[in-house]
Amino acid sequence: MMIRILVLVAALTAAAASAAIAQSGTPAEQAACRPDVRRFCHAIKEGSGDGSFLACLQEHRAKLRRACREVLEGHGQ
Repeated sequence: MMIRILVLVAALTAAAASAAIAQSGTPAEQAACRPDVRRFCHAIKEGSGDGSFLACLQEHRAKLRRACREVLEGHGQ
C-alpha cells in the first residue's frame, strides 16, 4: 500500500496529473518528492510499472532532498 502511494506521488510529479492520481498520496508527500522526481526520474514514462519511480528514488537516495528521504523512510523504504 505504501509503495503504491509513493509510486503514485512520483507519477503525479513526472507526468500530467489525472484526477485519479491527484487524489493519491498526501499533498505533503507529493510536495516533498516532486523536485527529486523531476530531477532524477524525468525519463520514466507514466505507466512504466508500479516500481519504476520508487526504484528511481531509491537509486538516487543519497542525492534526494531530506524531505523526500523522510517520506521514503516513513513508508519503510
